[in-house]
Amino acid sequence: MLLVAPEFEVLYSGEHCLNELIDASSDERAGTLVLSYLGIRRAIGISGLLLPVLLGPVGWLVGIPFQDNMSSYYHTPLRDVFVGTLCAIGVFLLCYRGYDWVENWTANLGCASALGVALFPLDAGSDPLVQKSLIGYLHTFSGGVFFLTLAFYSLYHFPRDSRRENEPHLFERAVVYRCSGLVIVAAMMAMGGYLFLLGDDWKQMLNDYNFLFWMEWVAVWSFAAAWLAKGRTILADIAVDVLAYSRELALQQIRK
Repeated sequence: MLLVAPEFEVLYSGEHCLNELIDASSDERAGTLVLSYLGIRRAIGISGLLLPVLLGPVGWLVGIPFQDNMSSYYHTPLRDVFVGTLCAIGVFLLCYRGYDWVENWTANLGCASALGVALFPLDAGSDPLVQKSLIGYLHTFSGGVFFLTLAFYSLYHFPRDSRRENEPHLFERAVVYRCSGLVIVAAMMAMGGYLFLLGDDWKQMLNDYNFLFWMEWVAVWSFAAAWLAKGRTILADIAVDVLAYSRELALQQIRK
């Protein structure tokens, strides 16, 4: 039998307890970081969800008519809502760190473009392609880059990161993310067709129905849906569970 001196038993016991405390502390820090990143994702999603509602319907209720596009709200009493929300989204993206340098630079580009949209206003009462100032053109350019970065998140980063994070219902989540990205791209194509291809008569007719505003609303809510799903909000998780259950029922029917 191997005898161990009492002092060595005490040292071993103390070292063992210290290792357990370090492991527990590491797990706690990891859990805190997970909650922090989920919080950033949720904050971005909620900001995108609320922005069109506050500008459009809420603005109309307080006497501000629907504008041709969201950027035009800069020249209304709702300027602070428009600028503040986009600045908040930009800061959240700046704080968001991904799994590699590509995702980090995507977030940085999204941050810069969101701040560009907020701080470089569109010229009042103007066509986004025909501006009177360099600042107006910077706004138009920043808006295009902003939507492109959000579409890239939905089409590439989020489906890939779901596999790394072992999220439940990977197939359904990938469908949500990619559909979100495709809707953003489709909305951008519709806005591009409006701006580059249509004549003045058609533009005026669509302006009467605030075409750009509604297309921007569709794109913003699409990116909000993706970020809320990535942030594992309750309603988003319920929607994913419903998709997974429906798919399973459909597969069972096919197998029969």
